[in-house]
Amino acid sequence: MVFKDRTAAGQLLAAQLAAYANRKDVIVLALPRGGVPVAFEVARKINAPLDVFLVRKLGVPGHEELAMGAIASGGVQVLNEAVVQMLGLSQKVIEQVATQEQQELNRRERLYRDDRPFPVLHERTVILVDDGLATGTTMRAAVVALRQQQPARLLVAVPVSSPEAYQEMQKLVDEIVCPQTPDPFYSVGLWYQDFPQVSDEEVCDLLKRATNNNQHSTVSN
Repeated sequence: MVFKDRTAAGQLLAAQLAAYANRKDVIVLALPRGGVPVAFEVARKINAPLDVFLVRKLGVPGHEELAMGAIASGGVQVLNEAVVQMLGLSQKVIEQVATQEQQELNRRERLYRDDRPFPVLHERTVILVDDGLATGTTMRAAVVALRQQQPARLLVAVPVSSPEAYQEMQKLVDEIVCPQTPDPFYSVGLWYQDFPQVSDEEVCDLLKRATNNNQHSTVSN
């Protein structure tokens, strides 16, 4: 199955998360930027607040699409030891890339959050959403970071995942919701008809709309 776009994928994912609808303890967290349009549909359909959680992939210099690790909000760093050892990457190289990505993470944090405090996740049910999992490295960093917040339950929800990343996530979270795990997988974008880059402006717009939706819903209730 190939999704029309991230919006359609989010709507399908929301249907599989119907058990979490209209619950006061639930919050949806999106991994920017590609996860935000997917998560927007999920949050809208299940009537839950939407926020973002910042994670940055640490790409191998010269082969940036290959993840040697990831960093997340809260100072968490996760390394893909197999890649690091295979390529003989030094600590200095890792630190140089991590410093660059930390600057971008901080920039996005300021832009997307606009001084809003990060939501309290303690004892809440957190649904962590992205547009797909290839290696799962960035999602793993997010999970490690969010575990420090001590949520009552942590879910990962993605429209599509490689079988390997799916199996790893099963061990790390309380539940993973994923409609399909094709094999061979190749890449996330292959499973979407329309898979454009998501802009900062689109992220900010969707977060604003989600806040308005949630406020309206709270008033209605």
